[in-house]
Amino acid sequence: MIYNTLSPSQVEYVATHSSPRVVVLETADHAARWSAALAQADPAPVVVVIDPQAAHDGAVTWDDLLARGHATRAQHEAEVERRWQAIAPADPATILYTSGTTGPPKGVVISHHNVLFEAESSSRTSLVEGERVTLSYLPYAHIAERVLGLYLPQIDGGHVHLVGDPALLVGALGEVRPTAFFGVPRVWEKIQTGIAGLLAMEADEHKRQAVAEAMAIAREYVESQQVGHTTSTDLRARYDAAADVLTPMKAMLGLDRVAWAGSASAPMPLETARFFAGLGFCIFDIYGMTETTGSVTACGPGTFRLGSVGRAQPGIEIAIADDGEILTRGPVNTAGYHDNPAATAQLVDAEGWVHTGDIGRLDEDGFLYVVDRKKEMIITSQGKNIAPSNIENLLKESPLVGHALAYGDGRPYVVAILTLDPDVAPVLAGRLGLADTSLEALARDATILGMVGQAVDGANERLSRPEQVKRWRLLPVEWTAESAELTPTLKLKRRVVHEQYADVIDQLYAS
Repeated sequence: MIYNTLSPSQVEYVATHSSPRVVVLETADHAARWSAALAQADPAPVVVVIDPQAAHDGAVTWDDLLARGHATRAQHEAEVERRWQAIAPADPATILYTSGTTGPPKGVVISHHNVLFEAESSSRTSLVEGERVTLSYLPYAHIAERVLGLYLPQIDGGHVHLVGDPALLVGALGEVRPTAFFGVPRVWEKIQTGIAGLLAMEADEHKRQAVAEAMAIAREYVESQQVGHTTSTDLRARYDAAADVLTPMKAMLGLDRVAWAGSASAPMPLETARFFAGLGFCIFDIYGMTETTGSVTACGPGTFRLGSVGRAQPGIEIAIADDGEILTRGPVNTAGYHDNPAATAQLVDAEGWVHTGDIGRLDEDGFLYVVDRKKEMIITSQGKNIAPSNIENLLKESPLVGHALAYGDGRPYVVAILTLDPDVAPVLAGRLGLADTSLEALARDATILGMVGQAVDGANERLSRPEQVKRWRLLPVEWTAESAELTPTLKLKRRVVHEQYADVIDQLYAS
């Protein structure tokens, strides 16, 4: 399983590395990305195309594949039975290729035992009960979607609604009204921006005040449920009363039935978590990676702290190395990368610890806090160690800022490259009476630049002096997975941004 956004050269690498017998493609775009790889393959794999219009000579359509499968199964029932009975727990269930942001994609081998242990461990932490109705909208090459959208529903049962285009997610939420919802931080941030915009448009001062008071009560209630806190009877009563205001807001979003909300893949900004606490949601942060079959730590009902990614899940160990790197050991760890012993040796040490590449800390109660990626930590020319994600999350608290990249490795101070939010900025520009609401024009507009400058100043007030952004540049473009600056799960590809905007970075240090 690979990401749809891999370049043709990366696809060719994966095809050569994995030597697939069968390749399943969905659209004409996927077929085009695979054309060079298929031309080089020897022996040539069978190509199955889901969209009949994308089929080419020699390709098998999805409908034809199903028909062949039914016929073959009817003729070879005994062989099918023999083959599945022969599967052992340590046998590979899948190989997921990484997104290739730090070099050639690596094939993570995940066994049946890995999957089953992860599912059971996650279920014990999440404590999801009753009807499980979910939305699946992330790529299945992403381990979180694999576990939540495929494995858990098959093992525990559930009703999964498939969303082909993530842009349709908001409408799908209103239609499906899921009982459990997982969103990467950027998804939660976009929902937050939409709600904040609606609240700002409310003309009735009495209604705005009622919402603010209800959200303050809900935030206090959610925070009281953290480990080490208590919820008073009075607070519980006030929260129940606030439901009259909060429930219609959640229903408007399609989130009124959500009993479990989760986030992973990147650090969740604390202010975003606190915003949703104001709606009565506790977004349970989760931590893990493809190489650990998903989560190794998680917050859950009765065991969470805001800002933390939770405690180690049942059967899994967490440790912090001398240099601050997060280590994990347990039955969810991959045995290694497919046909890549050198990378496997760097990943798993002799004692079975997976080296995650993340820097973190454990508190006195075993809650893990992720600081940043080990390789992405900024070390300034003065020797200061700085976590860029902390700076970037503060910058993105402004609804006007879509994405932010902090830079300063080997430099005397930190600078930032910013983009505008493509949904919020044009709307705001319209309210300001600006004629041209394109991102290119807005990135040059004095009023917009002034508002972004205020956002930078606000972030700097909450940062230490070495962390503060001394200079910044607002770009006239949007960063997306298609334009290569973001991963398919909307995480920043720092190396790509560093390379594409090297001239901008140099200019920020020029004077």
